[in-house]
Amino acid sequence: MTPDEALQTIARGDILPVWLVVGEERFLKDRVVNAIAKSVLSGSIADFNHDCFNAGETSVDVALSATRTAPMMAKKRIVQIRYLERWDTASTKDGDDSDDNENSKQATDSASGRGASDANPNAVAPLDRIAEYAKSPIESTTLVLTAQKLDGRRKLLALAKKQGFIVDCTQLDSRQLPKWVAKRADEKGHRIEPHVAELIAEIAGPDLSQLDDVIERLSLSVGKAAPIDEHAVRINVTRVRLADTWALVEAASRKDLARVLALFDDVFDHRDRGLPLLGAIAWTLRQLLKLQAALVTGASLDEAARTAGIYPAFRAREYAEKLRAFRPRELERWLTMLQETDLALKSSRRPADAILQELFTRLCRN
Repeated sequence: MTPDEALQTIARGDILPVWLVVGEERFLKDRVVNAIAKSVLSGSIADFNHDCFNAGETSVDVALSATRTAPMMAKKRIVQIRYLERWDTASTKDGDDSDDNENSKQATDSASGRGASDANPNAVAPLDRIAEYAKSPIESTTLVLTAQKLDGRRKLLALAKKQGFIVDCTQLDSRQLPKWVAKRADEKGHRIEPHVAELIAEIAGPDLSQLDDVIERLSLSVGKAAPIDEHAVRINVTRVRLADTWALVEAASRKDLARVLALFDDVFDHRDRGLPLLGAIAWTLRQLLKLQAALVTGASLDEAARTAGIYPAFRAREYAEKLRAFRPRELERWLTMLQETDLALKSSRRPADAILQELFTRLCRN
């Protein structure tokens, strides 16, 4: 099931006895796990009814024995085992989740908290032990298992898919981010236009935790039930006026490097390494590209603007005018260069302003 489906299931009060929450998107995993814990522990004393273990630091015996503990002044308790991938070692065979050759490391295992059954190479492997438990779980306990990634051949994963207790929290594709932004804004009571959601996703994505923080800041800034618009994004996120971004793009399309560098000096902020500026430029180019793609199909300017999410009508005319400065496929080449620059800004030790100046020099070349 998806994270949204899991949250809807939890909201209905349908708490499964076992949950396997898998994926690299930590924000989604935390939302699901926190929702489960909140539902299970509602009205009870959390400290007495919530155990949390880390795979590889605690033996599977200790973790599973906690599931047999009776709830204290509550109907149910929760047991959580995190980092399950630590028991999913690369050296194991299909269906045999052997645990790290612990037979030769008993002293180390004892020190790290792993039990004797984990250290015995002839014992049932931890993930298989959990799979056996999941076939007949204890009704008074909710077992929550979390991992980044598990081998698809594992018995536990196959059982989770068959019985429907797996929650897939993979990272969202960049194309899904604007819808996610719009949904989170709606959950906080704010209307947001599609092009503004795309702008936020471009500037703050793809980390959902960071995106959520941006939406929270915008929510607090605009006030209850107020719409989140471009002005709010500029004030609270980019610190760059979209008019300045357009001016940069227009000057670069005319190959006016001197003008581009002068504008860049005015808007560059060392504190954020220019990443919001780069995101705003990428958003601008994608708006143009969407309009161009719609016009190529023979759509009228108004129809193309609606398809591209460009409002109001006068802005569509402005965009169409700007498109005339670009040669065929130049927008696609620019976006490729922006992606390369984004990687350099996030991974290189070079000064950010030097990286961006190099980008603008490339954009202005014929």
